[in-house]
Amino acid sequence: MQQTEALAHGLRVQLHHHPHLKQAAAWLRVSAGSHDVPSAWPGLAHFLEHLFFLGTERFNGDQALMPFVQRRGGQLNATTRERTTDFFFELPTPSFAGGLERLCEMLGQPRLGAAEQRREREVIHAEFIAWSRDPQARHEQWLTAPLNPAHPLRAFHAGNRYSLPVPRRAFQQALLDFYQHHYQTAQMTLCLVGPQPLSELRALAQQASGLLRPGLGCAQSAPPPLLTAPAPGDPPPDESRLNLVFACEQLPDGDLPATHFLATWITSTHTGGLLSELRRLGWAQSLQLKALYRHAGQALVDLEVRLSDKGRSHRAAVAAYCLDWLESFQAHDDWEGLREEFKLLQERRLLVGSALELARHFIDPSAPADFTVALRALLGQMRREQLIHAGQAPDVVIAAPSWRLPLRNRFLRASRRPLHDIPDSPAITYEAGSTDSHPQAWVRLRWRVNARQHPQLWQTLEGALQKIVSEAEQAGVKLVFSRLGADWFLNCVGVATAIAPVLGQALATLRQPDSACWSHSPPAAAAQIPIRELLARLPEVTLGDAAVRVDEENVGPAALQQCWARARWDGLALGLQAAEREAFNEVLHSVPGTPVPHLSTPPARLSGWQWHSLATPSSEHAVLLFCPVVGTTLADEAAWRLLAQVAQAPFYQRLRVELQLGYAVFSDWRQFAGRGGLLFGVQSPATPVPALLAHMETFIRDLPALIAGLAAEDLRAQAEDLAARFTPQHLDPAKAGEWLWQARLAGHGSDYLLLLRQALVAVDQAALLAASRALGGVDTPRRLLANTREADHRWQVADAP
Repeated sequence: MQQTEALAHGLRVQLHHHPHLKQAAAWLRVSAGSHDVPSAWPGLAHFLEHLFFLGTERFNGDQALMPFVQRRGGQLNATTRERTTDFFFELPTPSFAGGLERLCEMLGQPRLGAAEQRREREVIHAEFIAWSRDPQARHEQWLTAPLNPAHPLRAFHAGNRYSLPVPRRAFQQALLDFYQHHYQTAQMTLCLVGPQPLSELRALAQQASGLLRPGLGCAQSAPPPLLTAPAPGDPPPDESRLNLVFACEQLPDGDLPATHFLATWITSTHTGGLLSELRRLGWAQSLQLKALYRHAGQALVDLEVRLSDKGRSHRAAVAAYCLDWLESFQAHDDWEGLREEFKLLQERRLLVGSALELARHFIDPSAPADFTVALRALLGQMRREQLIHAGQAPDVVIAAPSWRLPLRNRFLRASRRPLHDIPDSPAITYEAGSTDSHPQAWVRLRWRVNARQHPQLWQTLEGALQKIVSEAEQAGVKLVFSRLGADWFLNCVGVATAIAPVLGQALATLRQPDSACWSHSPPAAAAQIPIRELLARLPEVTLGDAAVRVDEENVGPAALQQCWARARWDGLALGLQAAEREAFNEVLHSVPGTPVPHLSTPPARLSGWQWHSLATPSSEHAVLLFCPVVGTTLADEAAWRLLAQVAQAPFYQRLRVELQLGYAVFSDWRQFAGRGGLLFGVQSPATPVPALLAHMETFIRDLPALIAGLAAEDLRAQAEDLAARFTPQHLDPAKAGEWLWQARLAGHGSDYLLLLRQALVAVDQAALLAASRALGGVDTPRRLLANTREADHRWQVADAP
């Protein structure tokens, strides 16, 4: 159920009631962005977005929006784009009204003090330094280089220490003028999504409107033409990427839904499609289409192909194939069947989306009644003459295949074949999930295969699954094949009725992948910022055992069958109803390996301090510090979980706000292979890792004093908030499944979530103080992962696995 209206002060509201959701989300869009800023002050819009999060006179410090959301296990962020600025968060429903009140008050009554501005400007400058060193940023600059020099896409908008002269009176006036001109209700759209009734959501929206500044609105200026003349452009900075960027003008309403529609079919993995053909020829690894920019009928649409090594020498042919496919799709001109399929795919996405994902979907313009007109207009401009990098698509003669349109997604429609009393597998633990009817289920299968001796086999199988992964995602199921330590994992989460069909196809591929996959090299991993590279490697580091990998000389079907013959497997399933469970049980007959009940063993205790290094291409400094729980009881775990909760906001305040060490600063509770603990992370453009670690250690050393100063009622409230996250009404199948899996690995039973809630509310200040002192103890084990080897004598140094 949904409702759209304009309130008395001009605020446009979109209300969406989805009863199966476990949390609620708010997305507030302001019709003002970086291109609306006076040219004298580049970065001003982004700077103002940062300043809002400093809070208000009423809600500041630990009562501001960010710590409020973090304490309740929610998520939030904001983003400044060319013509819009978005603020969004997701929270449990009991806390949702408090979050919305804080969001709207911080936009309606911000604090813009000079001292806070100077501190936040340094954060902006750190982000600018990181951005300027990022290969992706250089690539984006190259993408727009041939555009009209007068178009704002060619200008600098990131902001830095020099473009934001905080002490100057003219800058302060410009900041105030921009805020007052654009941050008013007639310039805003508020989208609320949650399980609450529409009447309750409307009442919340009306209250929110009263906290925002009323206004009459203002028109945004029309941009100049995107192109003045075709340009060959310079060679791309990354030869592994082919970008066909089309400059589109005077598009009708509905261009964004039309772009999403086109992206769905051009990236489809069906046989006879563009991506399938490019992969068959060994030219491409992946393909995506997206709008880099859109405003006032203009759009910059990017068709990017990630080329294989072989594909780099066939760039012209790849570009010609892409243009030929677009021409063929336009010539088809009868998209009714695809529109019906697209509608079903959209319904599936909405069925499995989180509250925040749904809000992100609804805030964008929906497809108009004349959708076909918008699609024809878009395709009419996605031609060679509209390319802003003409040199990326030289005019060559090719013998393109006869393109096929996608067939129906095989996972969208449930099987009607009757099943009868198929017994449960003894190797699977079945959990009922939440007490209400939820459309999603969660399944994980695990094989013990001594995975470190089979890295190439795993890579081959992961590549072979990609077609199924893509189809499953379209049908509302996320399928992931991963590895950790000695094990391979197959995880399936999404629409419950599609779990068994997706799993069945995935298992068939794992048992006997297509012969072509043995000759394809695995795609190169996309570059990430250092802290994300470290996070991807951290699980292996926390295992605590040897991480020796064996290079395989003979990787092929025979080696795979030998691996499966020795494999043992078990698993966990959550949220499957009777009919879905029968279909799932039937699929389990095809699982390779030997089923073994209770394959899990509690993790061995870690000891010592180990420093692992991982080389990253970036010059920025990044470090992760993982401190596993001291103690083996559930009471120990509860105290450390609450300690992580209490430490989260102060850690961010100390290292990010006060010390301004970097823009990526966080701490949290994490679990890897059943072993839980506190994780601290920082990425900094200027401060070296030893200094970052020293600040972490200082914070850990000061934690007992922070705990001792907590008021009893505050501690009780935080414990209750944390315990509430593990109640059935707040846990969707994906979160519940992951927590129960980690509990199983740690040796707990199916009543883990109930016992954990009881243990959390029982934690008192003495227990929390003991946990904080244990965290800082010299005998407490630690695992550190950094992109440097500069460890002192306290650490045993090793390379990351």
